[in-house]
Order: sequence, then C-alpha cells, then structure tokens
Amino acid sequence: MSLGDIKALTFDTGGTILDWHTGFRTALAAAGARHGIEKDWASLANELRRRSLKAMLNLGEHEPPAYNFDDAHRFTLEELVKESGLEAFTEEDMHAIAYEAVHRFRCWPDFPDVLPRLRAKYATCSFTILSYRIIIDTAKHNGLSWDAVFSCEGIGKYKLLPESYQTVAHRLQLDVSQCLMVACHNFDLDAARAVGFKTALVRRPAEWGHETPPDSEPNPANDIIVDSFPELAEALGA
Repeated sequence: MSLGDIKALTFDTGGTILDWHTGFRTALAAAGARHGIEKDWASLANELRRRSLKAMLNLGEHEPPAYNFDDAHRFTLEELVKESGLEAFTEEDMHAIAYEAVHRFRCWPDFPDVLPRLRAKYATCSFTILSYRIIIDTAKHNGLSWDAVFSCEGIGKYKLLPESYQTVAHRLQLDVSQCLMVACHNFDLDAARAVGFKTALVRRPAEWGHETPPDSEPNPANDIIVDSFPELAEALGA
C-alpha cells in the first residue's frame, strides 16, 4: 500500500508532542530554589527521563505490568534524589516534579495548529507509553483534541513489543499498513515498521535540551522525514 492508503496517524506523545525536558528541568530547579540548592538541573532532567523510559520499554513482555509511567517517574526520581544529595526535597517537592509537572507538560509550539488540519483528513490518535491520565491532562492543558488515545497502560503490552502496535491497528479496524506511526524516535518507528506500519519521523532537536538526542539520525527507511509538523501536514496533503 502507498501513503495514499493511510487512514490513521498514531503519534508518539512523550518527546514527539510534549517537551518533557523543559518541564522536568523547570520543576527540579524550582524545588532546588526552595531549598537553596544548585545543581545541573538539565542533566538531572535528562537522567530522570532516561531511566524512567528504560523502565517502560517492553514492559509486559513476560508478565502483566506492575506499574505505569507515573509510577516510573516517581521511583526514578526517588533514586536520583538519594544519589544526588537532594534529601532536602519534601514529599510536596517530589509530587510536584514527578506528577504535577508531568501532567502540565507543554507541547511543541508547531503542533496545536496542525492537529486540526490532520484530523480533517485522518483519524489522529495518541499512541503512547504514557499513562492515560498524563494524556488526558496534557491534552486539556494544551488544547489538543485527539480522536482516540491508545495508552500501552490499557493494552498491557508496551512499546517496543509488536503486540502493542498490532493491537492499535486492530482496534482502529485497520490493516497495519493503513496506519502511519509519527515519532521523533527511530526506535519507535523501527518497531512500528517491523509489524507493517508506515512511518514518519519528525525531528525534535531540542528534546534533550543541551544534549544531542540519542536517536537523532533519521533511518532512511522511514516513509516521511521532516523537521516540523507543518511539513508533515504538507507531506500528507493536509
């Protein structure tokens, strides 16, 4: 099938749509300021993301998941607090960083105006390892209207497991080749392509703040490679 056969766009949401780095960095710095602590908050934000992401990928492969991404943010933060000499952080600080900040992550500024254009032509879905509640709250916070939300929390199989992608296509009542996975991460797109999805990479060079994104070199196997969401809409004729 060609790109003209695509019926649904499934968006990775953490990183591709949401600016987690700024959200975590700002929340960590605010907690530090309350206690007169100075640290490299940008690096700590990236380590929080790196470890919590590792805790989620392929979850459910061997047994039902015992936690969701909100839980992973919390237990990862607790580890970093102990390792980084941040014992002054209170329960309120921890909740503000691992929950409140996450549920208010801002989306990248080039996305909100493009989403309605894409919705006019395609079913547009958040397909994410984030919890349902994170997607609900960030959608409200950013004025986003998804046609559907597919959280791996509800599927029971997390990306990069093939069952997660296959389940989304099945619930959309589509062949996998009629779904376009949109992400800024090759690892997500490669897994989607392996089960038959079409794939679009949208570069997010600032995702990791001052660090170069670890998965930044686009795989030429992607069907679409663009630098922005307006370019994605143009490539899709929307």
